[in-house]
Amino acid sequence: MKIISDIHELRNHLRGQNRASFVPTMGNLHEGHLSLMRQARLHGDPVVASIFVNRLQFGPNEDFEAYPRTFEADIEKLEKEGVYILFAPTEKDLYPEPQDYQIDPPKDLGNMLEGEFRPGFFKGVCTVVLKLFSCVQPSAAIFGKKDYQQLMIIRRMAHQLALPVTIVPAETIRAEDGLALSSRNGYLNTEERAEAPYLYQLLGQIQKQIHNTQDLSQATVMAFEQQAMAALKQRGWMPDYTAIRLQNNLQVPTQENLLNRDPLVMLAAAKLGKTRLIDNLEI
Repeated sequence: MKIISDIHELRNHLRGQNRASFVPTMGNLHEGHLSLMRQARLHGDPVVASIFVNRLQFGPNEDFEAYPRTFEADIEKLEKEGVYILFAPTEKDLYPEPQDYQIDPPKDLGNMLEGEFRPGFFKGVCTVVLKLFSCVQPSAAIFGKKDYQQLMIIRRMAHQLALPVTIVPAETIRAEDGLALSSRNGYLNTEERAEAPYLYQLLGQIQKQIHNTQDLSQATVMAFEQQAMAALKQRGWMPDYTAIRLQNNLQVPTQENLLNRDPLVMLAAAKLGKTRLIDNLEI
């Protein structure tokens, strides 16, 4: 595996490679990331991964400095997965000057849910992803469904800007107890780690209730959301949101959508102790 930090060197190595498959990461790799590498092999060759902790997507009170960095261990894992190139730029490599040009997603998608509670997050994500696409020039890029809203925003960005890259969604990888794998799970203490799977269990309970409700109404959907918020608070969580939305655009479902049984997704974000967890479940 070649480890490259310079953009021009990366482009030289990839010159003539028209089917590169790309997985962007922020490092601290776990089985969820590695499953994306395996998925990437099905959609192109060679496989390129990146590790870059992107300052632009961290808010002023978020954990940029504390974000876990495990570079040597990450290299070993990527080598075992047969990754051809690891692009690992420094901030000076990727942002040699202030990044004045940034990509701001549309408000109807970027300012809701995660965007509401993490202002500027998706602007930072879109900017770095577009820049990484420019560096790697892949034919396909793999993004996990755990970050459901991020996946949708990246997919729309690629479509509207006519980028020559196919955005491939990958299913969420979970621990045996159902907890979605995430780098931030490492922040949980023993007691919190035992409680953390409840978030996914709760989504599953709401999913069953929706399936078992014959005449689904907007009022019923709101009641399910409120029920989930109350259940989390009762167990000591600090929820930001629990939301039932349309899968295709993350908008609030209309009564017509519910009558047609259009595909839904339930999304949730909540703090457990100091750790903020997100999850979702398609319905």
